[in-house]
Amino acid sequence: MGIKEKEKEKAEEEDVIDRDLERLIIPADHIPPPTTTNINGGSELSSASSQQEAFIKLIRSWATKKFITGCVILFPIAITFYATWCFVHFVDGFFSPVYSHLGINTIGLGFVTSIAFIFLVGVFMSSWLGTSLLALGEWFIKKLPLMSYIYAASKQISSAISPDQNSRVFKEVAIIRHPRMGEYAFGFITATELCCVYVPTNHLYLGDIFLVNSKEIIRPDISVREGIEIVISGGMSIPHMMSITDTLMIHRPRIRKYEIPQV
Repeated sequence: MGIKEKEKEKAEEEDVIDRDLERLIIPADHIPPPTTTNINGGSELSSASSQQEAFIKLIRSWATKKFITGCVILFPIAITFYATWCFVHFVDGFFSPVYSHLGINTIGLGFVTSIAFIFLVGVFMSSWLGTSLLALGEWFIKKLPLMSYIYAASKQISSAISPDQNSRVFKEVAIIRHPRMGEYAFGFITATELCCVYVPTNHLYLGDIFLVNSKEIIRPDISVREGIEIVISGGMSIPHMMSITDTLMIHRPRIRKYEIPQV
């Protein structure tokens, strides 16, 4: 009897061990999918996020480029309208107080009157009587200590763009070798023989003066007005054909002293 009980207990222990082993061993249908699927899923997510970032960068670059293009187009237009408005307001201010005192408040009437007055002054000063009165007025101003210097400087600046070829200060546009060999600068001829060349900054009224032999000056085929536009615009309005011609001429071997350049 004791032997049977021991065999029974042993059989029960073996059953318990078998059940524990069954719990430890995972069935094949319950095995989770391999980790490679998780890696592929992560790579797909990273690829999608990188594509989204690239798309956002593309949109941002496109928007920035179009915004800058709009600024480039609108900037000169805005400057032109603003400068025109300031000029009209300034000129209108000469005669507007007179009309306001008379009770006339027509917009733009002072501007039209100022333009007409400037035109009539130009017509009158072109006559013999106007020239005589101008010479008398200049003689009187030159006798004043401070005003004589201010008037002389302002007259030189205004004479630079005068339509009268005889009284124009800037005779021609010149290209001289400056500041060293292989470099050239734009200037304006203000005297002949031993040419006095004025090389301005983009402010036009500030610059340097050089005395250059007339035979060593390169004379481009552009007017004084175009030369002033080139200086003020920082070289951006330089004519295309002139730049090609001068480039071919400038890169020739150095001319000998007193030899006339062959253009």
